[in-house]
Amino acid sequence: MRHLPALKEVPCIKNLRLVVSVPIPLRTQRAGAPARRKAFLLKLRKLKNTSNHLIQTFSLNILHVTHFLSTISSITKKIERRKYNNMKQDKTFLGTEPVGKLLFKLAVPTVIAQLVNMLYNIVDRIYIGHMPGDGSLALTGVGVCMPLIMIVSAFAALISSGGAPRASIAMGKGEHESAEKILGGCVTVQVVISLILTVVILVWNKDLLLAFGASENTISYANSYMSLYAFGTLFVQLTLGMNAFITAQGFAKTGMFTVMIGAVANIILDPVFIYGFHMGVRGAALATILSQGISCVWVIHFLCGEKTILRLKRNNLRVDFGLVLPCLALGLSAFIMQASESVISVCFNSSLLAYGGDLAVGAMTILTSVMQFAMLPLQGLGQGAQPITSYNYGAKNRERVKKSFRLLLTISLVYSVVLWAFILTIPRLFVGMFTSDATLLDFTSQALRVYCGALFIFGIQIACQMTFVSIGSAVCSIIVAVLRKFVLLIPLIYILPQLFVDQTFAVYLAEPVADVFAVTFTAILFTIQFKKILAKLN
Repeated sequence: MRHLPALKEVPCIKNLRLVVSVPIPLRTQRAGAPARRKAFLLKLRKLKNTSNHLIQTFSLNILHVTHFLSTISSITKKIERRKYNNMKQDKTFLGTEPVGKLLFKLAVPTVIAQLVNMLYNIVDRIYIGHMPGDGSLALTGVGVCMPLIMIVSAFAALISSGGAPRASIAMGKGEHESAEKILGGCVTVQVVISLILTVVILVWNKDLLLAFGASENTISYANSYMSLYAFGTLFVQLTLGMNAFITAQGFAKTGMFTVMIGAVANIILDPVFIYGFHMGVRGAALATILSQGISCVWVIHFLCGEKTILRLKRNNLRVDFGLVLPCLALGLSAFIMQASESVISVCFNSSLLAYGGDLAVGAMTILTSVMQFAMLPLQGLGQGAQPITSYNYGAKNRERVKKSFRLLLTISLVYSVVLWAFILTIPRLFVGMFTSDATLLDFTSQALRVYCGALFIFGIQIACQMTFVSIGSAVCSIIVAVLRKFVLLIPLIYILPQLFVDQTFAVYLAEPVADVFAVTFTAILFTIQFKKILAKLN
């Protein structure tokens, strides 16, 4: 493998500099390929002599992204081909390999994927928050869009969190054909949902944003971002929804590459569109949907290819409601959990706008981003453990189900405690990633300590809830999701400001108070129900 010669930095608009050095595999077996690539690079370098430096920068970055994706693809093909050949001979690896080794192999790539996936919106906010002049207002406007974005993600979770465990359970029972029918039916349902969501957002975009907490100062930014983001709904749905089926088969590295490809593209395209083409928040939205489109193509290509165990087939796209409806029932808890985040975001924004104005709403945008950073790795751990737990539950292997939960609980709890300690000690480090505004920085740093006050015990909540989903206990997972959000948090958002002098910080305090009660209830319920479920596996 050869590398490109060192490229000189290319000046762009203002202080923007974009130079990417990515290895380029040169296929020497193809006659003339190196010569053609060399000629193409020479043509690009000639652009340095022109006044249009932006075109050169954009072209070079696109070229490098292309080769980056090519490199990843070639590496992944070798890895997954070897893995697939082994799995074709033995599909019981989820029930035979050591639980700790399996969790490491499946969870680590999934956690990385979750962290990288977070970059889609986080990077947008970082770039937007540092826009000269109106960066703080633009950040607040994009933050108001989060309830709508959460709803889109919630519908993806409805399919992925329900369909993927059901497919794993079917594989554990040896029902391969049923597992493939679940995959095909879930794809069809997801496409239909995506089209409906796109129409709803395009038609009622501005009205929804005003209801969700946008003010006269921020509505223009929010509307500009969301009106363009809506066109990428199908990409978002299929990427998030179908990638879970890849991970559920044991192809955790492929699932990781799905989000890594999109995130790398987003990181490169964000500054090009935001600053280079002066598109502002619309540039951030365009970069996001293009990146999701790339990830979507990757997912569909894999599920239709030769390396997958569960293949997406045309004849399975017809919805078998006997198989799909139980998937929707199981995924309902994840849907409620994420959709409730949208409702809660609206409640937070409306209350904070009343008590603290745009400053408090802008702070909430940053707090939500930090909480995403906290939650996604925990969810990644749960998703990594899901194929192990679901397969062994389907195979009635009681001891391996217990081991997978205990290991998931331990790791999740350790992570949440460590992150909580960092947030309380150095909150400005986390907040400073999103804004350089001194007033917003000081205010948000104080609010972050309050908002994440109970984060240290949240590993228990995620471990128990994800295990409920993995073993198909839809009712219990729904109960704990509804309790935390609707029964506890939403009422507290409105009750606590009436009890404290500082009403703004009382709103932030609702989060940790609700978490303490929710985690306690979840732990008690899980202890009781898990014993009953394990007893049935004897």
